[in-house]
This record gives sequence, C-alpha cells and structure tokens, in this order.
Amino acid sequence: QVQLVESGGGLAQAGDSLRLSCAVSGGRLMAYAVGWFRQAPGKEREFVAAVSRNDAHTHYADSVKGRFTISRDNAKNTVYLQMNSLKPEDTALYYCAALFDFNSNAVRSWGQGTQVTVSA
Repeated sequence: QVQLVESGGGLAQAGDSLRLSCAVSGGRLMAYAVGWFRQAPGKEREFVAAVSRNDAHTHYADSVKGRFTISRDNAKNTVYLQMNSLKPEDTALYYCAALFDFNSNAVRSWGQGTQVTVSA
C-alpha cells in the first residue's frame, strides 16, 4: 500500500509563496498519477492540481491556475506544489493523493494533510 506524507505547510501572508512536498513510500512514485486536494473549514474537499505519471501532463482547478504549479521528481519519490501569490481563500488543509487515473481524479491513497493558513 503506497503511503504519502505531506510537508511544507504553514503560515503565510497574502502574496507570499509556499512549496508543499509529498513524499511517497511503499511503492514507486512513477507508477502513479498524483493529485493535490484541499479542504477549507466547513467546505468539502476539492481538487487543486494533478500530474501524470511521467510528468508530461498537468491540470489545475480554475481557482489556482496561473498561481500554483505541480511537479514531480520520480527519483526522489516526491511531488511538489509550488504556491505563489497566495490568497486568504487558499487557507485549507492540503492533501496529496495517489490517483488511479490522471484524468478521473479517483483516489487510490490519501496523505494525512498539511495546513496552509494565509492571512490578509
């Protein structure tokens, strides 16, 4: 069973940048498409971004397009989410997930999450 551990969350001010990392163990990262999701207080978990197994394809939620970049380093078994121009509405618990399929966003395994809090 693949395991995922997120890190890099924290406190930021509007306009700042943060980079989240997702370390994968119990399997080879290159076997999976990976996505980032987030859940704000009182809201449902929502899709943020996904990257295909070979890093050739990515897609993003409209709310983060142009500000966030997902990437992966298969040699390090790690996926990243670079978040620029942060906004207070980006405040959420961020999860990475191994996906069954890049296009469907169906999740195989979830990480525990890392908190991102953005102040105005």
